[in-house]
Amino acid sequence: MLPLAQLRAVHHCFAGFYILRRRLASYSVFALLLMGVALSIRPAAAGIFNPESFTLANGLTVVVLINDRLPVVTQMVWYKVGAADDPPGKSGLAHFLEHLMFRGTGDIAPGEFSRIVSRNGGVDNAFTSSDTTAYYQTVAADRLELVMKLESDRMANLALDEKEVLPERQVIIEERRARTDNNPGALLREQMNAMQYLNHPYHIPIIGWRHEMAGLTRDDAIAFYKQHYAPNNAILIVSGDVTVAKVRELAEKYYGPIKSVDIPARARRQEPPQIAARRVTLESDRVREPQFSRSYLAPSYSTGAKEHAYALQVLDTILSGGATSRLYGKLVVKDEIANSVSASYDVSNYDWGTFSLGGQPRGEVTVAALEAAVDAEIALLLKDGVTQEELDHAKKQLIASSIYALDSLRQGAQTIGTALTNGQSIADAEAWPERIEAVTVEQVNAAARHVFDMTQSVTGYLLPAKPEKRS
Repeated sequence: MLPLAQLRAVHHCFAGFYILRRRLASYSVFALLLMGVALSIRPAAAGIFNPESFTLANGLTVVVLINDRLPVVTQMVWYKVGAADDPPGKSGLAHFLEHLMFRGTGDIAPGEFSRIVSRNGGVDNAFTSSDTTAYYQTVAADRLELVMKLESDRMANLALDEKEVLPERQVIIEERRARTDNNPGALLREQMNAMQYLNHPYHIPIIGWRHEMAGLTRDDAIAFYKQHYAPNNAILIVSGDVTVAKVRELAEKYYGPIKSVDIPARARRQEPPQIAARRVTLESDRVREPQFSRSYLAPSYSTGAKEHAYALQVLDTILSGGATSRLYGKLVVKDEIANSVSASYDVSNYDWGTFSLGGQPRGEVTVAALEAAVDAEIALLLKDGVTQEELDHAKKQLIASSIYALDSLRQGAQTIGTALTNGQSIADAEAWPERIEAVTVEQVNAAARHVFDMTQSVTGYLLPAKPEKRS
């Protein structure tokens, strides 16, 4: 089993409550009927989490989401910096610093942060994505002041000893070996991603390239910390059994004294026009079942043809949102040529996103045959478009996911944090159901025509090694 420190990083930014729609495919018809009742009584213009926000004098944005169902609270601190902001030649630095943030301050010994949270009945963790790094704790409501004190301390007072830095660097290298180097599927995704983005730093793995990770130093981490970890580059989100007045009081007390710094503008290399489809094949003796994958460069909420972002979420659900969806219903249920098939849309990046398709062929069916069948379904969709019935069903699934989001303390903080660190506003996040509801058949068809452009695609095959290549 990997040490806890090796499990801290989550290498994908969550897309908020949109991701929750994946849960809906497993719910019964009865559960869906209940969701329909809930939707019918929900005010059309109501928000989802109804947060309140304010900004401290030092630039720290504070968001409060009140949920008093249980005497529990979650604190999340989001920094507007991620792996795509790593300096050239130092890939993995943002993720490395995430690990080092648990290695102590002048007042807190290395590793003691998590032990204090645990002794007080709480849990804590952190994650790094391409665009953000976030830290969170969930504790009893009366322990909020404790975790605010701890988190604000490491925002300003991280202290790194060389004897702590070098072993932690080895931890992230071992993490890469376990999660990527020894996982053929992860290696294929890494190679596809490197081909998807020709110039933008999204083509670099969040965890980093191993040869560059091996050269990361204490000075690299400290410089990155001083440049990016400051209240005016952060968002504090508190969700749970709290009041705005109490959060304001504690935020002023613990975060308020921290000085702001000059934050450099994000200067990321941008994508040139993509004019040719790309293809990659990975063979491995670790692979037993072949797989087909394809990704297309796609707009996000903030980059590219942004007007398609909400329609593409609906399209994703039409294609793979349950047993009756287009791809699953045709290729798995009816034709029985695939064991699994899926679509996914990465909408919440600060820059470009991707729209992906994939599946595992059944029995003697080849990945080429499955790819051809998927292409035929996409061609049919582009020719005839989606139906009003498909649209209505997909929108109900998606909007219902926002109701489920209310059951989780962290989901609201995750959704708002993702929005605020990736160029959206609280109003954008709160208006999500209304914007999904407003999507039309014509908009979905236009979004499909826009995204399914083979010149902006990467296709991957994951195959068992040929007998002569097996070790």
